[in-house]
Formats: sequence, C-alpha cells, structure tokens
Amino acid sequence: MGKQTAKKDLKRFYDHLYKAFGAQAWWPAKTRFEVVVGAILTQNTNWTNVEKAIKNLKAEGALTIKAMHALSEDRLATLIRPSGYFNVKARRLKAFLSWLHESYSGSLDRLFKVAELREELLSVNGIGPETADSIILYGAKRPVFVIDAYTKRILTRHGLASDDASYAEMQKLFMDNMAHDEKVFNEYHALIVRVSKEYCKSKNPLCSECPLGDYL
Repeated sequence: MGKQTAKKDLKRFYDHLYKAFGAQAWWPAKTRFEVVVGAILTQNTNWTNVEKAIKNLKAEGALTIKAMHALSEDRLATLIRPSGYFNVKARRLKAFLSWLHESYSGSLDRLFKVAELREELLSVNGIGPETADSIILYGAKRPVFVIDAYTKRILTRHGLASDDASYAEMQKLFMDNMAHDEKVFNEYHALIVRVSKEYCKSKNPLCSECPLGDYL
C-alpha cells in the first residue's frame, strides 16, 4: 500500500468514525496514576471488569501511589480480583511501584519527563508495548498510537495490514501517515475500540451497518 493511499484511508476512517460516534472522552480516569493502574489491569480482560476493580481500590483509599505501595500484595490482589489474573496483576502493579520508587522516588512527574519514556516502561516486568503506549498516550499525554486487538482487527479486515503484521508494523502505519497529535491519537484509538465492540466484532460482524462497511 502506497503512503498516500494509507494516509487517505486512515483519515477517511477517522472522519467517518468521528461523524458516527462523536468524541469518546477516553481514558476515563481522574488521575495519571489511575491511568497507569487501568492500563495494567485491562490486560486480558474487558473494561467493565477493570471498572469494578478500580471501584474497589477507590473504596479502600488505595488508588494513590503512596497508598498502593504500602498495601500488601495479597490485599491488592483481593481488591483487583474482578479484573481477572489478579495475583499476576497485583505482582505487576507492585513491581511498577517498586521500580517507580527506586528509579524516580515514587514520582510520576519525574518519570513522565524522561525522554526515553517508552524504553523505561518496557524495562518493568509485566509492561509490554500496548500497556506502555497506553500509559504514554493517556497518562503522559505524548503522541504515540496504541495498537490492540481491536485495531488489528480493523486494519486487517480493511486491507491496511496483513494478518501477520507485528505490533511495530501496525503502529508505524499510523505514526508515518498521521500528524503526531496526542488528542487525535487518543480519539482515534477510542473510536476504533467503539466500532469494534459494536460492529466489527470478532464473530458475526455487522459489516452492512458499520460506519466503515463501505471500505471492505
């Protein structure tokens, strides 16, 4: 696919999705630390389950860096149980907090000012590209495009990426063909999630009703 074709298709997709759904106001978090926690908790589960875990953390008064760092791993696992894989995720959250305290004195302000933020996040056990990029885009508010299963589904079904395309290749498609605008990347990713959940489903997609149906 040529560069101009990719640029045209990506803009056209965005325009049609925005017209169909409007602004998504994503990520639904009141603090940057809540974004970090949500990005880790949403691994291998849906957002409804994450919301239940977040609600438990808020009720416990544990949704701050200081409070969660002081919490035992067992208690944290109990609180985030609704998110699934709760023991693994509790270890990952505690690993991130320990690293944040050791490397940045427990300060997200200091972390988010680092030039090589992505490399730093990827060095933490349990944080992969999608989680790191979610933290960078929605927490640090830097322009990086997040690739997830929904994005891959849209790209492959519409011929913008091959079935075996890597995370980096799919991300490069957006980074090379769109202006690096944090707000647009934020909105675009949220719109892709919305259309995937409602129309471009993994099974029995509603192509004839989908805002992107004309482009199959």
